[in-house]
Amino acid sequence: MNVQQLNNELGNIDLYLLDQILKAKIPTDAKILDAGCGEGRNIFYFLNNGYDIHGVDINEDAIRMLHFILGTKFPSIPKSNFTLGDLTNLQVDIKFDYIICNAVLHFAESEKHFWDMFNQLNKAISDNGQLFIRMTGVFGLSDINWGDNGIANLEDGSIRFLLTQRIVDKILMDYNFQLVEPLKSVWVDGMRSMTTLIIQKS
Repeated sequence: MNVQQLNNELGNIDLYLLDQILKAKIPTDAKILDAGCGEGRNIFYFLNNGYDIHGVDINEDAIRMLHFILGTKFPSIPKSNFTLGDLTNLQVDIKFDYIICNAVLHFAESEKHFWDMFNQLNKAISDNGQLFIRMTGVFGLSDINWGDNGIANLEDGSIRFLLTQRIVDKILMDYNFQLVEPLKSVWVDGMRSMTTLIIQKS
């Protein structure tokens, strides 16, 4: 398989999500939700391989572009699977076996906003379902310029809500999740830490 074929198969998928695919951690019969799907960077593998995948995003232009891509490359996939929506008020009437929430939760404007979004993800996941979260965290950073309510001014110039051990512990204890794999963080030159949290509903 050459690079072009690889790109057609995988798109611009997050490497840590690809790691879960390569480990066969996502069953082929799983009903999947990409919560914050954007223009679909993480869905093309699933579309190419017959998964039942849905998506929601707050950006109308992104959903419009995704619908265009579906119409040209995946005409058999219902565009209604990918809708405009806010993660604080998910309008879904089914439960999902696997939820992807990649580079979304760190845009929370406060800790309350974070929990409002997480509560909706928790409502949408099935018993024994898995939740893939990737977001900025505190892990590995020694000097954090904290603003208000969990928001930090990072050395790379970005302003992000940060995942902390306290929040992870609350998710595991109060929401009955367990770790699928150990928490993993990529430390980027002391300026940012990107954390991957993969959890399963007990």
